[in-house]
Amino acid sequence: METFEINILGCGSALPTYRHLPSSQIVNVRNNLFLVDCGEGTQLQIRRQQLKFSRIEHIFISHLHGDHCFGLPGLVSTFGLLGRTADLYIHGPENIEAVMQPMLSFFCQHLPYKIVFCPFKTNETTKIYENRAVEIFTIPLKHRIPCCGFLFREKPLKRHILREWTDFYQVPFSWMNRLKNGEDYQNQDGTVIPNSKLTAAADRSRSYAYCSDTAYNPNIIKEIKEVDLLYHEATFCNEDKDRATETFHSTAEEAAEIAKAAKVKKLLIGHYSARYDDEKTLLKEARDVFPQTEPASEGLTIKV
Repeated sequence: METFEINILGCGSALPTYRHLPSSQIVNVRNNLFLVDCGEGTQLQIRRQQLKFSRIEHIFISHLHGDHCFGLPGLVSTFGLLGRTADLYIHGPENIEAVMQPMLSFFCQHLPYKIVFCPFKTNETTKIYENRAVEIFTIPLKHRIPCCGFLFREKPLKRHILREWTDFYQVPFSWMNRLKNGEDYQNQDGTVIPNSKLTAAADRSRSYAYCSDTAYNPNIIKEIKEVDLLYHEATFCNEDKDRATETFHSTAEEAAEIAKAAKVKKLLIGHYSARYDDEKTLLKEARDVFPQTEPASEGLTIKV
C-alpha cells in the first residue's frame, strides 16, 4: 500500500512546555510532504524526525495565531540557507501575505527561491490544492479569528498486476499501465483477456482531516464523514469546559462526540493545554465516548 502517514511535530497549545511544542504536522501522501501549521520548534522537529526539508513544497496555515505560524519565518530562512531554489507555496487565510510578508522581507532578504502566497476563504469549503496523489480541501472551523481545518483525500489508486497471469498470457510490459487503469487486454490473435483476470482490485483510497483550533462545531460533521483518521483539538478537560467555551476551544469529550457523529475510523486528539501535567484525563474522557481514540505526541508517526 502507498504511503499515507501523519508525522506529529508539535501538539501543544499556545504555551510551549517541556512536554509539548506548538502545533505542526507533516502529512505524507505517496511521498508528497505537506506541512500543516508551523509553530515554534517546527524545523527542529523536522530534523529530529529525519524528514527532508527539500520535499516540502506546500505549507498550510490554519489561522494566524502565533502557536500555528511563529515558526514560519525561521523555516523560510533555513530553506534559503540550505540553498533551496524551488518555489515555496504558503496557503493560509486571506490576510496571510499582509501579516507574514513584512517579517519575511525584514528577516529573509535575498532568498534564492520564490515564495508564493495562496490565500483562501475560511467561511466555505474549497478545494485549495491537488496533484496526482491527493486533493486538499478547507474545513471552516469556529474560532476567535478566521480559521480552517484541512481535509486530505487520496486519489483513487491503480489496480494491482497479477504477475502470474500476465506472464501466462505473455502480456508485454508496455501494457502494464493500461491494465492498472482497468483496460482489458487483447492478444495478437484477437482474444480478449478480461482485466479482472490480470489484475486485482486497487487499495481503497484513504482520508485524513485536521481540525485545530475550534470550538465544538457540529457543522464540520458532514465535511469529515467517515474519514479514516481525524485529528481534533482537545485542549481542555470537562472540568474546564467554561474556559473552552470562552476561548473557542473544545474539550476532549466534545472532540470524541464529533468523531462519533461523523463515524470516523480513528480519532487523534491534541492541542493540549499547558495546565495539564499529562493527557490521561483527556484521553479517558475522549475514550469514554469514542473508544478508537489515540493521543498525539511529538515524534509520533501514525499511518492512515
